[in-house]
Amino acid sequence: MNAQTPIITAILTPSGLDSTSYQATSLNDAVRYEPSGVYTVGRTFHRDRVLELDAHLDRTEQSAQLIGMPLRFDRPAIRAALRRLIDQAGYAESRFRLTVPRHHPDQVYFAIEPLNPVPPEVRANGVSVQTLPAQRRNPRAKDNQWMADRVALKARMSPDAYEGLLTSPEGDLLEGTSSNFYAILDGALFTARNGVLEGISRRIVIAVAPDILPVHETAPNRADLPRFQEAFLTSSSRGVIPIVRIDDQIVGDGQPGPLTRTISGCYDAWAEAHLEPIWNG
Repeated sequence: MNAQTPIITAILTPSGLDSTSYQATSLNDAVRYEPSGVYTVGRTFHRDRVLELDAHLDRTEQSAQLIGMPLRFDRPAIRAALRRLIDQAGYAESRFRLTVPRHHPDQVYFAIEPLNPVPPEVRANGVSVQTLPAQRRNPRAKDNQWMADRVALKARMSPDAYEGLLTSPEGDLLEGTSSNFYAILDGALFTARNGVLEGISRRIVIAVAPDILPVHETAPNRADLPRFQEAFLTSSSRGVIPIVRIDDQIVGDGQPGPLTRTISGCYDAWAEAHLEPIWNG
């Protein structure tokens, strides 16, 4: 797909599915047209299947509640519209965003782009990330003010950094700019529970990891970086991504570790076993 080719955008209103007055070339490009509100991002599997879509919608309703916005989804209508737009797009796999305007919670903005799979070398070799002294304004709410804040943060990052890690004043490593973060330390998995967005992918890791190693929902601290045995991040679009360097500190032996690979395999198996049709109509 050419970078300038318009992606699929639409608005679901109480009257039905309408086209938008704008064209966008990516989800990032569509941000500038979408109104202030709450959102969620997901992806398809096998073209017309999704993972934990109701959990995404639950979290969006909770995000709306946290910012004082009344929201109750018509879930069959959303699923039917999403399936229709996925079919219209015709992509092998899709990445999609649903945005609900703060002042018009009876509308849902859809943006759908081709999913760019994680390159095999990223999973094989791992990535470098950079710590950033920043936190979300309202960590539990996924509102699109964060997308604007994220642009400013990314402008401060090194070009070779795959992701930024938000870090508290106390040095706690909280979450990525678009992911959840995990460190393996003393044979146990550590990941922040407070001060972060509870990602859907994080829920899956918390479900599968206890069969592999002890899990502590406590943020790892920057002071312990030299002792990290392994580290990784997760997001709904990417799954598990190994981290081999944080700032100037090599993690472990500088290669994706065996526990991360095991968790990644269990994550993928769990996801495959829990896929569902977008819409059964």
